[in-house]
Amino acid sequence: MRRLAVPAAALAAALALAGCGGSDDSAGGSKDGSKANLSVSSSYMPQPVSADMAAGFLTVVNKGGTKDELTSVSSDVADRVTLHSTTGGSMQEVTSFAVPAHGQLVFNSGGNHLMFEKLKREPKQGDTITLRLSFAESGPLTVEMPVKSATYNPSTGH
Repeated sequence: MRRLAVPAAALAAALALAGCGGSDDSAGGSKDGSKANLSVSSSYMPQPVSADMAAGFLTVVNKGGTKDELTSVSSDVADRVTLHSTTGGSMQEVTSFAVPAHGQLVFNSGGNHLMFEKLKREPKQGDTITLRLSFAESGPLTVEMPVKSATYNPSTGH
C-alpha cells in the first residue's frame, strides 16, 4: 500500500504545482462568428510520476458566436483519456465540458484536467504527444502537447 501512496502523492504534488500555460496549438473553425470557432492553446503534460497515469492541461478558445461541448479526448499514448472536474478539492470524472460562445474552457492544476489512464509508454520531458479532441458540433481538433518537467509551472516557465 505504501508503494502506491508515494506515486499518488507525487502526482498530486505535480498537479498542484502545474497551472495553465505552455505551447500554442490551434486549429481553425468558423470565421463568420455564427458558429463555434475553436482553437487550443497552452497545452502541456507534466512528466508523469506514475508509470500508468498522467495529467494534461490546455485551453480551448471559442471565438465563435455559438457554444460547443468537448465530448471526448483520445491519444495514442494511453488506453483512455478521461475528463475530470475538481471542485472543493474533490476530483470527479465527467462526460463533457461546455465551451461557451466567445469564451474558453480552461484545464489547469486544481481544476478541470485530462487524465491519461493506462499509459502505453511513459512520456518523458521533451517528448510531444498527439491528442484528438472531439466536440458535439464542431469537427475534431488535433493537438500536439509537449511533455514538461514534473514540476513545470507555466507562470514561471519552469
